[in-house]
Amino acid sequence: MIQTNREIPAERVKLLIWDLDGTLIDSELDLAHAINAMLRHFNHDELPVEVVGSYVGDGAPMLVRRSLGDPDDEAYVQEALEFFLQYYREHKLEHTYVYPGVMETLEAVRSRSAMKMAVLTNKPIGPSRAICEALGLTPYMSQIYGGNSFPTKKPDPHGARVLLAEHECNPHEAVMIGDSQYDVLTANHAGMFSVGVSYGFSPESLQIHPPDVMIDTAYELLELLELGGMPD
Repeated sequence: MIQTNREIPAERVKLLIWDLDGTLIDSELDLAHAINAMLRHFNHDELPVEVVGSYVGDGAPMLVRRSLGDPDDEAYVQEALEFFLQYYREHKLEHTYVYPGVMETLEAVRSRSAMKMAVLTNKPIGPSRAICEALGLTPYMSQIYGGNSFPTKKPDPHGARVLLAEHECNPHEAVMIGDSQYDVLTANHAGMFSVGVSYGFSPESLQIHPPDVMIDTAYELLELLELGGMPD
C-alpha cells in the first residue's frame, strides 16, 4: 500500500537514486555469515541474522564496529574490518538475490519513461558493483557509487549532489529510494524527494525519519510515478 506524507510530482521526476542493500537486493544472510565468520575468528559469540541486518546501512566500518560491541581499540576494529571484507568479497553472492518485482520495475521505468537511474549505497564500491553486475542490475544504472566513492557517506548529501550534477538534474527532479533513515536524511539534506520501502532491513528507522512516500513493493513505484501498472 502506498502511504503519502508529501506528494511527489511524477511529471517532474528525471532521476531515481536507489539504495542497494535492503532496497534492490536482499543481502542480509551473506552479510550475517561474513560478520559471524569475523566474530568466530576473533573468539566472539555469533549474532542472529536479524541483528546483523539491523546494523546495516551506515557502511562496512560501522557494521563491523557495532557487531563487535563498539570497542575502543581502533587497530582491532580495523583488523576485524579487513577480515570481514575479505570474507565477504569471497562469499557475497552465495545467498544474495534481487527482491521480487525489482527487475520488472527497473525494466518498466526504462521502457516507459526517460528517467535515469543510479545506485548510491554506503556499501564499499567493489562488492557493490560486482553484485550489481552479477545480478543483472548494472544495465539499468547510469552510475553506481559506494560508501568509499567519496570522502563522506550517506546521510551526507555529497554523493547525491554528484549524481544530480552528472545528470544535470535539480534536486526537486530527483527521488531517493531506500529502506532506512540514512536514505531519507540524504534526500532531505540534498533537497530531493524520498521513497521508503517497508520490505527492507530497517523499516523501524523510517518511523523515526518518515519518507515522503512509503511503498510495500517495488511495483508500487510504477503507480507512484504514473508509469502504469505491474508488468505482465
